[in-house]
Amino acid sequence: MNTFDQRHIRRAFSRSAAGYDAAAALQHEVEKRLMESLDYFALRTGSDGTEPGVVLDVGCGPAHAAAAMRKRWPKARVIALDLAMPMLREAKKQAGWWKPFSRVCADLRALPIADGSVEVLFSNLSLQWVDDLPAAFANFRRVMKPGGLLVCSTFGPETLQELRDAFAQGDAAPHVSPFPPIAQFGDALVMAGFRDPVLDRDRFTLTYDDLPSLMRELRAMGATNALHRRRHTLTGRARFSAAAAAYEPLRRDDGKLPSTWEVLYAHAWAPPPGAPVRGQGEDIAAVPLSRIPIRRRGE
Repeated sequence: MNTFDQRHIRRAFSRSAAGYDAAAALQHEVEKRLMESLDYFALRTGSDGTEPGVVLDVGCGPAHAAAAMRKRWPKARVIALDLAMPMLREAKKQAGWWKPFSRVCADLRALPIADGSVEVLFSNLSLQWVDDLPAAFANFRRVMKPGGLLVCSTFGPETLQELRDAFAQGDAAPHVSPFPPIAQFGDALVMAGFRDPVLDRDRFTLTYDDLPSLMRELRAMGATNALHRRRHTLTGRARFSAAAAAYEPLRRDDGKLPSTWEVLYAHAWAPPPGAPVRGQGEDIAAVPLSRIPIRRRGE
């Protein structure tokens, strides 16, 4: 069975589209940092005037990144792709008539994009919703031109660890998704054939007045429990109270409850034509965790 219920994910982000921007401060901050990796495109091509022909923003949400890339590369064809149609309606607000970009409703696991056509593929915090990272990266590779730049981010396993542990005290059903460790993220890139991957990570701490405040923000962002193994009935007052009680000892001196968010970043390059897909025990990116610094951020 697949880990995630894709229909639930589509519905959750569709419902959250109108208010997503107001709730997604962390996503916007990660997007801003991920955008800095686009500088590598000019450095790799060696020309200040070089622009990509086709740019794809996968899991675009309200498409602030797509709009920024359209401004950055005015001659490029920029495509904003998202699973939820209401998100693309919000994205239309970013696509002014003077710098329009295309909008496509599709699943990142089956991109309706021509093979070898994309020179820059940007994906901010959408890969945590897929079951098979190597397959997703193989699909990215299929649509990319050789030498194209992939820039992406996802959540790491420390994300929402306090919430995961708190609910585990009163409910056997999972409430937080499993997130890949950075080594698995890097290995998946290499298995799909991407070259010269560079990985980085941040750890953010957000704070909330109480558990209901955190849960409301997650719903507003569309980040609800989409696991197939989730409880399909209401959590119930007793289970929620048990989780709140388990969370309470973590309350800080300022009276707030902490919530950890670990963010993994990567950029890599699409391989030349005919390069093999790896993963048979060779060329796996084994990077000691101690060599990957964590930038700790407090919010």
